[in-house]
Amino acid sequence: MSGQVFVAMSGGVDSSVAAALLLERGEDVVGVWMRLVPGGVDTDAPRCCGTDEAGEDARRAAARLGIPFYALDYAEAFGRQVVDRFVDAYASGETPNPCVSCNQHVKFDALLRDVVAKFGGARLATGHYARVADAPDGTRRLLRARDAAKDQSYALYMLGQRELRRTVFPIGELANKTETREIAARFDLPTATKAESMDICFVSGDYRDLVRKRAPRAFDVGPVERVDGGVVGQHGGIGGLTVGQRSGTGVATGERLYVLRLEPERSAAIVGTREEITRTTYELRDVSFTRDKPRGNSFETSAVLRYRGTPLAAAVEVIPDGAILRLAAPALVAPGQAVVFYEGDEVMGGGIVRAGSPG
Repeated sequence: MSGQVFVAMSGGVDSSVAAALLLERGEDVVGVWMRLVPGGVDTDAPRCCGTDEAGEDARRAAARLGIPFYALDYAEAFGRQVVDRFVDAYASGETPNPCVSCNQHVKFDALLRDVVAKFGGARLATGHYARVADAPDGTRRLLRARDAAKDQSYALYMLGQRELRRTVFPIGELANKTETREIAARFDLPTATKAESMDICFVSGDYRDLVRKRAPRAFDVGPVERVDGGVVGQHGGIGGLTVGQRSGTGVATGERLYVLRLEPERSAAIVGTREEITRTTYELRDVSFTRDKPRGNSFETSAVLRYRGTPLAAAVEVIPDGAILRLAAPALVAPGQAVVFYEGDEVMGGGIVRAGSPG
């Protein structure tokens, strides 16, 4: 596919190197930066890629490469699809993954749509550590990055053929972050030594402060109960709890108790032992497949339950409104988290753990 390649430049080293590599290959490269918060506003502001400071870093990198550069405003989409979803998830007893929401709704929906429809671009490149390869049957396959330590394919599982046909991940073939920085230095990019942002990008401190500000009722006190209904304590709000956590529940019983589930309708936290909390069966919602359809109604897979988690043997049964995941051995994953299906290095798809999944 020919035509212009638009590179989503975050102001960091990874996306800057992605643009440099494409330019070195002879591609017609255009840099684009996404504003994710209103100009001059720093409340709840992303530290990684959506602020004016990050935009200036992206502009300087594009200028160093001599490529056109555009700044586009996605503050409304980011606030609605990422920040609001994040707050609503915690307020309803789920544990969200905001990177998944941002990739799905902002980068590979809003931005990719605009790149194609408004700018006439042929492809969108990002600085994600992942790979896309052509398959013999003409489909595009989403693969892990060469560098397992930096692989980000887990957070891209929702990409289908429409997106994968227009997506490029130039740094996914690099050996490691050291090589990325060496390439940045070779191109004299101003982002070559810029530090990475590892936290939730729109939270400047404790995420609970954001949830408390936006959804104060999520911090109404409530009972901490055992599975049999016995009350063993009181918590300070389900907005500050996650399924699987052991500390911070306000319970001191002399045994290790974990949050088994949260019941927001009555602001209750159910706790239990590790044996009670792990399970083999989970129901998934919002299930999608990178080849646009599953291999069959039932299939074996390696399931990854959290970002850069260990693959676990599992079976998936596709049902009308999602899927049932059956693990070969008990494990814990919180409602709201993503489960991603792998076959070797290939991402086959995934879904979100539904609250109240069967045990």
